[in-house]
Amino acid sequence: MSYSLSLDRFVGKVAVVTGASSGIGKTIVEGLVKYGVTVAGLARRVERIEAHAKELAGAKGRLQPYKTDLTKKDEIISTFDKIKKDLGPIHILVNNAGLLLASNIIDGDIEKWEIVLNTNVLAVSICIREAVASMKANNIKGHIININSVAGHDVLDIPGISVYPASKFALRALTESVRLEINREKLPIKITSISPGAVDTEFNQAAFPAEQLKKLAHVNSSQKLISTEDVADSAFYVLATPEHVNVKELIIVPHGAIY
Repeated sequence: MSYSLSLDRFVGKVAVVTGASSGIGKTIVEGLVKYGVTVAGLARRVERIEAHAKELAGAKGRLQPYKTDLTKKDEIISTFDKIKKDLGPIHILVNNAGLLLASNIIDGDIEKWEIVLNTNVLAVSICIREAVASMKANNIKGHIININSVAGHDVLDIPGISVYPASKFALRALTESVRLEINREKLPIKITSISPGAVDTEFNQAAFPAEQLKKLAHVNSSQKLISTEDVADSAFYVLATPEHVNVKELIIVPHGAIY
């Protein structure tokens, strides 16, 4: 009986990571590159990925930046075409990009809702379609990881989170729908949803106005946070499982948290 887990089968293979410029995505990218994976990092702030690629220049794998606005479907598709041409077939897809724009529903901002849903649901669907097409065409035993949220399991009582929980509940359903489609076609592709709780990133700073951030910081002052490394390690764990094992879902929260 062996308990060893390894990412050796992905050495030299291609992974696509969205939202690669900061936070969880940046940490996952760094780990994959150090394991020896060739990573296509996607984000609008491509200069951050370029700087990170220089920092990782001596690693076993490598990072290739791609400037991509995930709210634009044509841009997503053209980026995947470039990746396949530049780097080769895709073996791993990590749908990490996601956002929250503070707005209510009963009196909220429709444009903000559209951006959240386009990023958190539609873009993920397009990325999965493009990655699976590459995996199918090359008979690849691939893996798709969707970075979700505890907000996809429980709607938290936080003013202004708007359609964010709805988008994350949808992502859970989307993950399961894709798993069933893969099973029906008997494809050797795994898919996993990873739902972190409170993570120490700049996510909230981008989501909420300064005044609301102060209130949230006061309310959550005693709340422990998990790190981006904790979430990345979970992604590496599911990638390292044996071929006959598919981890459908992981929920990761700070010890002692109530969700």
